[in-house]
Amino acid sequence: MTRGSSMIEPYAEDNATVDSELVPSSLASVAPILRVANEVEKDNPRVACLCRFHALEKVHTMDPKSTGRGVLQFKTYLLHRVEKEKTETKPRLAKSDPKEIQKYYQNFYEKNISEGQYTKKPEEMAKIYQIATVLYDVLKTVVPPSKVEPETQKYAKDVEEKKEQYKHYNILPLYAVGVKPAIMELPEIKAALRALRNVDNPPLRKPGDREKSANDILEWLSSVFGFQKGNVANQREHLILLLANIDTRSKSLENYEELDSRTVHLLMDKTFKNYSSWCDYLHCKSNLKFEPGADRQQLELLYIGLYLLIWGEASNIRFMPECICYIFHNMANEMHGILFGNVQPVSGGAYQAEALGEESFLQDVVSPIYEVIRKEARRNRGGKASHSSWRNYDDLNEYFWSDKCFKLGWPMDLKSDFFVDPDDTLQERNQVISGKKNPKTNFVEVRTFLHLYRSFDRMWMFLILVFQAMVIVACHGDGSIFGIFDEGVIASILSIFITSAVLNFFQAALDLILSFNAWRSLKSTQILRYLLKVTVATFWVVILPIGYSSSVLNPTGLVRLFSTLGGTWRKQSLYNYLVAIYLTPNILSSLLFLLPPMRRSMERSNWRMIVFLMWWAQPKLYVGRGMHEDMFSLLKYTLFWMLLLISKFAFSYYVEILPLVAPTKVIMEMSISMYDWHEFFPNVTHNIGVVIAIWAPIVMVYFMDAQIWYAIFATIIGGIYGAFSHLGEIRTLGMLRSRFNSVPSAFYQRLVPMQKEEPKQDPLEDDSLVRKNIAKFSQVWNEFIFSMRMEDLISNSERDLLLVPYKTSVVSVIQWPPFLLASKIPIALDMAKDFKGKEDADLFRKINNDDYMHSAIIECYQTLKEMLYDLIDDEGDKMIIQHICHEIDTSIQMRTFLSKFRMSGLPSLNDKLEKFLSDLLADYDNAENYTSEIIKDLQDLMEIITKDVMINGQEILDRAHSRRQDNDKKERFEQINIRLTQIRSWKEKVVRLHLLLTVKESAINVPMNLEARRRITFFTNSLYMRMPNAPKVRNMISFSVLTPYYKEDVLYSEEELHLENEDGISILFYLQKIYPDEWRNFEERVRDPKLKANEKDRTEATRQWVSYRGQTLSRTVRGMMYYKEALELQCFLDSAEDNEIFTGYRTVDMNKDHRVLKERAQALADLKFTYVVSCQIYGAQKKSSDNRDQSCYANILNLMLTYPSLRVAYIDEIDNEKSQKVYYSVLVKGGDKLDEEIYRIKLPGPPTEIGEGKPENQNHAIIFTRGEALQTIDMNQDNYFEEAFKMRNVLEEFHKDHRGERKPTILGLREHIFTGSVSSLAWFMSNQETSFVTIGQRVLADPLRVRFHYGHPDIFDRIFHITRGGISKASKIINLSEDIFSGYNSTLRGGFVTHHEYIQVGKGRDVGMNQISLFEAKVANGNGEQTLSRDVYRLGRRFDFYRMLSFYFTTVGFYFSSMVTVLVVYVFLYGRMYMVLSGLERKIMEDATISNNKALEEALATQSVFQLGLILVLPMAMEVGLESGFRRALGDFIIMQLQLASVFFTFQLGTKVHYYGKTILHGGSKYRATGRGFVIFHAKFADNYRLYSRSHFVKGLELAILLVIYQVYGESYRSSDLYLFITFSIWFLVSSWLFAPFVFNPSGFDWQKTVEDWTDWKRWMGNRGGIGIAQDKSWESWWDAEQEHLKHTNTRGRLLEIVLALRFFLYQYGLVYHLNIARDSRSILVYGLSWLVMITALLGLKLVSMGRRRFGTDFQLMFRILKALLFLGFLSIVTVLFVVCGLTLSDICAAFLAFLPTGWAFLLIGQACRPCVKAIGFWDSIKELGRAYECVMGLVIFMPIVILSWFPFVSEFQTRLLFNQAFSRGLQISMILAGKKDKTQYA
Repeated sequence: MTRGSSMIEPYAEDNATVDSELVPSSLASVAPILRVANEVEKDNPRVACLCRFHALEKVHTMDPKSTGRGVLQFKTYLLHRVEKEKTETKPRLAKSDPKEIQKYYQNFYEKNISEGQYTKKPEEMAKIYQIATVLYDVLKTVVPPSKVEPETQKYAKDVEEKKEQYKHYNILPLYAVGVKPAIMELPEIKAALRALRNVDNPPLRKPGDREKSANDILEWLSSVFGFQKGNVANQREHLILLLANIDTRSKSLENYEELDSRTVHLLMDKTFKNYSSWCDYLHCKSNLKFEPGADRQQLELLYIGLYLLIWGEASNIRFMPECICYIFHNMANEMHGILFGNVQPVSGGAYQAEALGEESFLQDVVSPIYEVIRKEARRNRGGKASHSSWRNYDDLNEYFWSDKCFKLGWPMDLKSDFFVDPDDTLQERNQVISGKKNPKTNFVEVRTFLHLYRSFDRMWMFLILVFQAMVIVACHGDGSIFGIFDEGVIASILSIFITSAVLNFFQAALDLILSFNAWRSLKSTQILRYLLKVTVATFWVVILPIGYSSSVLNPTGLVRLFSTLGGTWRKQSLYNYLVAIYLTPNILSSLLFLLPPMRRSMERSNWRMIVFLMWWAQPKLYVGRGMHEDMFSLLKYTLFWMLLLISKFAFSYYVEILPLVAPTKVIMEMSISMYDWHEFFPNVTHNIGVVIAIWAPIVMVYFMDAQIWYAIFATIIGGIYGAFSHLGEIRTLGMLRSRFNSVPSAFYQRLVPMQKEEPKQDPLEDDSLVRKNIAKFSQVWNEFIFSMRMEDLISNSERDLLLVPYKTSVVSVIQWPPFLLASKIPIALDMAKDFKGKEDADLFRKINNDDYMHSAIIECYQTLKEMLYDLIDDEGDKMIIQHICHEIDTSIQMRTFLSKFRMSGLPSLNDKLEKFLSDLLADYDNAENYTSEIIKDLQDLMEIITKDVMINGQEILDRAHSRRQDNDKKERFEQINIRLTQIRSWKEKVVRLHLLLTVKESAINVPMNLEARRRITFFTNSLYMRMPNAPKVRNMISFSVLTPYYKEDVLYSEEELHLENEDGISILFYLQKIYPDEWRNFEERVRDPKLKANEKDRTEATRQWVSYRGQTLSRTVRGMMYYKEALELQCFLDSAEDNEIFTGYRTVDMNKDHRVLKERAQALADLKFTYVVSCQIYGAQKKSSDNRDQSCYANILNLMLTYPSLRVAYIDEIDNEKSQKVYYSVLVKGGDKLDEEIYRIKLPGPPTEIGEGKPENQNHAIIFTRGEALQTIDMNQDNYFEEAFKMRNVLEEFHKDHRGERKPTILGLREHIFTGSVSSLAWFMSNQETSFVTIGQRVLADPLRVRFHYGHPDIFDRIFHITRGGISKASKIINLSEDIFSGYNSTLRGGFVTHHEYIQVGKGRDVGMNQISLFEAKVANGNGEQTLSRDVYRLGRRFDFYRMLSFYFTTVGFYFSSMVTVLVVYVFLYGRMYMVLSGLERKIMEDATISNNKALEEALATQSVFQLGLILVLPMAMEVGLESGFRRALGDFIIMQLQLASVFFTFQLGTKVHYYGKTILHGGSKYRATGRGFVIFHAKFADNYRLYSRSHFVKGLELAILLVIYQVYGESYRSSDLYLFITFSIWFLVSSWLFAPFVFNPSGFDWQKTVEDWTDWKRWMGNRGGIGIAQDKSWESWWDAEQEHLKHTNTRGRLLEIVLALRFFLYQYGLVYHLNIARDSRSILVYGLSWLVMITALLGLKLVSMGRRRFGTDFQLMFRILKALLFLGFLSIVTVLFVVCGLTLSDICAAFLAFLPTGWAFLLIGQACRPCVKAIGFWDSIKELGRAYECVMGLVIFMPIVILSWFPFVSEFQTRLLFNQAFSRGLQISMILAGKKDKTQYA
């Protein structure tokens, strides 16, 4: 029972959930019985006991030996429970159990089914029928068959017949009778259902029963082809919703009977566009056939239904769209044959329809293909095998791009080459004969940097040729650019064509070599093309140099060439003719570039003649054809790049190349005979080594600096585009107030659908229309404000100030929100009181100058008049009010106001009125006291009005008094209607009036919360931006949202809230300090007495408050469900009458007449919006005994119960009878208390084992999404109510006419990064990300046309993508950045991506240093894999030249440029080291012409711009300036620099470079879970060391040694200023790489923490490794794991590692000649002796190591003697060297610098050659050497931290640096990190 108890522990409080939800997977069919037992338990415990007993028997029958996982424990638990209940329960309705259950069953039927089927909702009836079915099953086991009463049998039969009608449904209860939901009454749904049930022409008879017609089209398809019931039900609803949504846009609601034929045709075209294209490409006839006389619509629906059913059951094959095309092609043909009795092409017999089993399609079609995919995925060996050794999704899909796929036949031949298992082996007498390995298809992903050249060869050729031309021009004459017209220069420049030919040959050879593994899959024409390309390239490489050498003797200047053209063509040189012929293809492609429509149609054409003509230029491929943009777009991005390239080349020429030419000439002419070392090549001419050392960094910067120019140009263009898009026009509350009067009209134009019947008039002219539109605006605005109040961004008082009234019947002016009218009344009162003039006009002019003041005064007057009139019951009193008002109105008209009223009395009137309103609003228990107080206030008020304010007020009172009857002695104003104070709408008026009178200047700053301000200003600003007009909800595009979830946080538990870190800080306390205003607002909300919340409710609310500020699933779900709320409100506003709009949206539920409107709104919202969360392991979490898993399950279930529209898809894993695992895709929704299963579709195997986790998770759930659009939302995103309101506008972009033929296939949306306020690091990351998702993507989309999908909240054209491979790619490792590949795929397949900034979605980012680094590593890994991918190759080759440049510099080029930036530093320093140590630099610098040269410094300054992150800061500054003002941008920039943003960006540059380079060389990419929590903990030194040792510390120390050598050995002949200038940025890089993790580590310089870190690091370094020991426990385990990539890399990777390691031998060679002991000798013996010293030192270490191993334990004395002898020997040798040989202390220091790198080189080479080193027994020595180096590195890095930790102020400064953002929001981090907090702060 231990297991049993652990199973039920999570539900100790609620036993009802236990047994039904924790059933082992092999006993899944028992769960419904136990659920029923739990349902009926309260009603009849005995029947519940009988149900459990039945479940127990069934368990025993299913698994009698209890062999299944968890079965024995579950059975034991159930047995105990049944035995206990048998004794505790007794029959209630009868004397025996059989009679009891029969009686209960009959009662249950009569009460719930007989009476309920016409009154209960379908979901209730579904549950009731499920209970009735289970009860009858139990009844049959308890009651003998003969004892079953006829009545019971009759009821059971009725249940059996009708239960299909009452199954749990998703959105549409298709078979419901009785109470039908509003959605089933929608005419479009009825029409779609009718169309699907049309089975008459041709008649659809069920196979095996020719007499019986199918109920609908999909049922017939299922019976013919054997699709699963779950799949059929899912696709039936899917198809109905698609048809209904498309149809409703084409016609009005009148005469809505049949489905429009255009609707089906439109859906048909969209669904089969890819299939038709595939047929055309393969020159095969489409199988979409329509027989004359048949119902075309029915046939079209059959084809669409067939495709959807195939797609719905295809599982992982959904990633292979052309494979699905092949399956459909054959099944459509088969279906046509069955319908029209066609003859089979192979056998000659007629097609026969046979009834197939439910899983026939899965077993016969899907499973065989799935098995091929699965076997290939296994060959990947978890990402350790090279890409070229296995076929990924793309390879397998591309098999169907050639006509040989038809050899598979139908049914498919499982012995064909596609299905042959490469791993099939015959084992015979221990001999293994492997089957032939299937080749890759069309492309091979080989790990090499050469892919960059292969994919972007045109760019590299262009840059190299321009560089060559610029060097030639610079070297001739004075270097003037006009020298190009010189004859000699032009002759030299013509040599660039020879270079071009060589580069072309290199490209052709690369194509040939890198495609080698795919040769067997290529067509012969493709192989011929590759070979011809190489042959032709070889020809040009040979012929052009010959032509050049023969004609260079007779050079031709540019002028002569043009002057002699035509007339003397015979005299032209051979070379000119060769160049002309060579350039012909380029000239033709240039002409086609200028005619994009022609190029597009040629590429897309399948005519064999055009294909033949295009064959040479571009090999025929299914994707990537005709991607050319329209002429206008082409001109825009061409102009962008031409300006950029002109700037770049001008800079390169005048700053980098030209200044270096003269010094280079001098250096090359210098003669140097003496060197400071032994020179191996003393006879090399022209000092070529020095020239290379000087030019190499310049050349590298030349190839990299286009990235910097791109950043500059993109920033400028992005800023201009943003300004023209009206971004940032309202960015402050002041701007909002000044323009708020135009906001309702902007809202009307953008967000209110235009009515067709409305005349085109200005909405501001018609008063009634104005009021109606403001009422509509106020509904939306107020819901927005209420949502912010529920999110605790504003307080109750701020909410009241921001609300806009929608009832304006009595007030003649527009009622603006009180925050606009703040202090207007008090100011007007002061103005009137102090007014000295006599004329009314002067006073009124002053008031009318301020529109808001004028509006406030009139509103107050009219509201008060109406309020008093309503409140007073006595007619005489009402007459007095009327007289007073008449007096006021006439005096204003007659301009006698100042003469009839005393202004001095207004302040006292105001005070009394405030008291009167306050008392009216007060809560009361005693009505009598309350009434008397109100009467007293009213009488005082009237007395002040008549006596103090009105001059003739007494006359009015006297007149009223005289009309009274003499016997009426009552006082005035005693009769009031106190009941009014209970009416909500009346009380709202009082609240508003009170606010207008009392609110002072402080309300101008409402709201105070920065996030609330940002949201209000962005929403109002977006109303002035260009966006499509809003359609009615009924006519909008339907959409789904899909969120993949694995096992992240759903909702923080109470324990997690209060769990303290090592400093005593809990998440709750931390958030209270970061968001103090939101915490106050929260407390105000939950402690509101009206809520009557108990402690449990408050705890739950606190959990939600914290979770909604983290990156949790509950935050994402809450945000996405705003779409549903917004749609319901929009639907209400679309269809409500005027009186309903003025009554208000929130009062709809209270009015029975309006409730129909509400139900219709909900129905339309369900029709248009679906939200699916793909909780991959939800089923496993449900059954898990782990507390966290159980918590996740309970929280997800709670989300489903809270949001009835939420759907959860998961992969269910069940053990079948044979103990084999069976997998299902399951969709569930929230039921009464538990989840309810809707669909269950069996899968061919585990879907997530094959590809990357996230795309596989999305793919299994995508079949449950609905609609024409699909928004992908990550688990760390959020949404806002006001943004959800703009969704129907943005969806209209899919229908918007864009230039060119295409409509957008992906709509890009901007994001707001909501994690920026947590710390300075989070702020940097937030700014960086914000600039990318705004200005960055704005430029990518327009003008550059290369925006893709980046895992953001983009909206996909769903039908386009589900027919072309889905919304992401999933191949293991290569598609690590799965999201961007969907953008690539979309573009390659003829789609394009736009970007829209009038709507935004929230997104969280990583907030701690280590989290950010892991994220950057993941992205860099992904970019490394992209570099190798076929998608990047195809885009790079098939985009036109300028679009290719945009593509390169915004994707993999950015990472390659980052890498070159760092390599420049290496090349510069190693070049300098060569020059310094060889003595060449001193000789050369003595020449004055060289020493003053600044070219190198300027080039390195260019590099430092990139390194310091300035190209990241540029777009940030522009975007902040645009949206928040340039003063704020400047301030932010300064603060970022003060908070060491440059240190952070420089550090992250190292992360990018390390992981990008490592990925391309060795692989090792993997998904890195960063964790999305709050980083409020200190990372240990050992943790940082493990994470950054190889990526930063090793490289930083290497650069530091190079800099020291450069400083020490070059100091005697070089000014320190120059040295500092050149090396400042490099020192900055070194210090950033070594110390940034500690600077940005909370408590990084706290002394106590430093001591603990040292202890921990020592323990970690000393612990021995071994199998199963984690990396964080032992250095050895970590060291071993760090070399994992070398274990799996190829020979090329190992060789490259060895070659790179050789650089460390240079130190020893160079430095030993500079030792004093060498005595200026240049002999090679000096170097030889240094090796003797090195080997001696290594042998000494080896002896110590062996001694420790041999004698360390048993012979301790021997070991000590050995160490003593070694030490004495070392001491004596050093003494001799000092005394005899002249060794100095500086020599010892230099020797360390010389020998340490040599040892490191040994270590690297040993690791690369691990198998060999292990074989010769030296591996342990290498390991010990590694440990020694790690200790030294750790000490070097740790010492500065120790020193800084000694000073307390450093730690305080660091805390301020890290948490400054939070400080400005009230975070007292210094107190927090010390743990000094008051425990009472917790709620």
